[in-house]
Amino acid sequence: PALPVCDHYSGVESRMRKSLALQAELGPVFDVTLDNEDGAPVGGEVEHAHLIAALLVSPANRFGRVGVRLLPFAHARFHDVLAVVARAARAPAYLMLPKARGVDDVRAAAQAIDLVGAGAVQLHALVETHGALADVAAIAAHPRIESLSFGLMDFVSAHRGAIPRSAMDAEGQFSHPLVRRAKLEIAAACHAHAKVPSHSVVTELQDAAAFGRAPQRAAAELGYTRMRSIHPAQI
Repeated sequence: PALPVCDHYSGVESRMRKSLALQAELGPVFDVTLDNEDGAPVGGEVEHAHLIAALLVSPANRFGRVGVRLLPFAHARFHDVLAVVARAARAPAYLMLPKARGVDDVRAAAQAIDLVGAGAVQLHALVETHGALADVAAIAAHPRIESLSFGLMDFVSAHRGAIPRSAMDAEGQFSHPLVRRAKLEIAAACHAHAKVPSHSVVTELQDAAAFGRAPQRAAAELGYTRMRSIHPAQI
């Protein structure tokens, strides 16, 4: 699939609005993902979903290149949030599925999305658990999946201290064997099934050289053709 090479995440209302304004200014050269997982306050997930749905139908969504990161399928409010987003008068460009525990979660989430009438919406998934990495080929092969993204921080956390914090910085995430292996398996699975591999975030927000090198290395060394941004300066 032909997707913009940058996928910009924002979850707080002011930042979501600024992200949409920047997209309106620059054009649809990057996607905006409105975040209902990390962006929603605990207990306020459904209310946050209503805000996201309002932004989807607002004039700020000029190009239709706005996606939504849902809650994990195992979350108690997954179906409630999905119902709100699915009822929006303008569908998102894609729905991002976080923290899948394996291909069964992806299949179940896709079925739930189809049942609420959003079967035409493309699905993206974050690979950030041991189970998702073990099933990465099957997830990439799923016909509803358009792109897979690597969730670096949650993947490192899942190792319970066995991978050092240095493996999450701009250099370490390319050199630590377990992290590099995960990235390679995701990219290989995506290319085998004609899906888009999306590289993990870089947290060095003030180091332009560091996050400038990251997409170059991700593309040249690992075959990634898309990357997530968490700060406007990274776009």
